[in-house]
Parts: sequence; structure tokens; C-alpha cells
Amino acid sequence: MGRPFSSLGARGAIIACAVIVVAAGLALHFAGRSAICPCGTVKLWHGVVQSDENSQQLSDWYSLSHVIHGLLFYAIGWAVFRRWSVAARLTLAVLVEAGWEVLENSPIIIDRYRAVTMAWGYAGDSILNSLSDIGCMAIGFWLARVLPWRASVALGIALELIALAAIRDNLTLNVLMLVWPVEAIRVWQAG
Repeated sequence: MGRPFSSLGARGAIIACAVIVVAAGLALHFAGRSAICPCGTVKLWHGVVQSDENSQQLSDWYSLSHVIHGLLFYAIGWAVFRRWSVAARLTLAVLVEAGWEVLENSPIIIDRYRAVTMAWGYAGDSILNSLSDIGCMAIGFWLARVLPWRASVALGIALELIALAAIRDNLTLNVLMLVWPVEAIRVWQAG
């Protein structure tokens, strides 16, 4: 009988994560998402939130939120699944992040973003952006693994403050506005 998932090794995790990422990409493709920006170009960075290229390129301001996802997933995995191998915890984090990317690009979540967040014209992510977001989460997970916990907390706070200063949005406000919209925040975000 095979080893339990909780003791998954590095090789198994690499294979499992690759399968999860490919499955997410296929799910997004079959859901009608564009592989790349409909503009036809691929850029490393796009920093204009209220534009047709937001969430279409390899990275954007919301990539910072996905790094924070990785920091949080590492902390939750350490607290709840401490006996699991790090590889198994990473695989679970990739599965959760990939699931979120598929859900985030469903009509119900896209419509919710348009209705209650600052992303009024949001049309969903390109597949490239979604897969990059999964990669950003994995980077955050790795950083949390190698940094002292205080440095991970400081990094998470710094990334939140940078996004807040740059675009008047961040992971905290994004979650708040999706779950419990506050009109005063929406007005402030609109500038």
C-alpha cells in the first residue's frame, strides 16, 4: 500500500502540483478563459488596475495578494497539519489556490467583483495570470518556509501596505468587500 498523502515527498509533490496546475489551466480553458491577454501581448507586469489588461498579464498589483496567500497557507498548514510533510502541505496549498483561481473566474464571482469591489470592469483573469497567481502563492509559501516567522508577518504587512498605497486595494480590503461590502470603502477606493 502507498504512503499516506501526509507524508508526500518532494518528487510526489512536484508531480501532484504539476497535475493540479495543468488541471486548473484546462478547467479555465474549458470555462472560456483566454490563454493570454485578449490584447495579444504578454507582459511581465501591468500596473494599471482600471484597464483591460489588469489580471491579464503575468503579474500585476494583485500578485502581491497571492504571495500573501502563500504566507497564510504555510502558517495554517504548520498550525493545523504540523505532522504532514512540507511537500504535502504545499500540495494542499496549490490545490486550494488552484480551486480559488477556477472559482474566481466563474460568472458568479466575476459578477460579485463587479458589483461590490473597485474592479467595476473586471472580466476575469487570463489563464496566464491565473497560473502565475498560483506560482506567486507558491513563492509566498516558500518564503514563509525559509524566513523567520516574524519576517513572514512583516513581509505580509508590507505587501498589504504597498498595495494599499499604490492602488487603494489589497487582500484585506478585497476579502472584506467581497464578503461584507462597505460603501465608504468603495467610495474611498474610487478616489
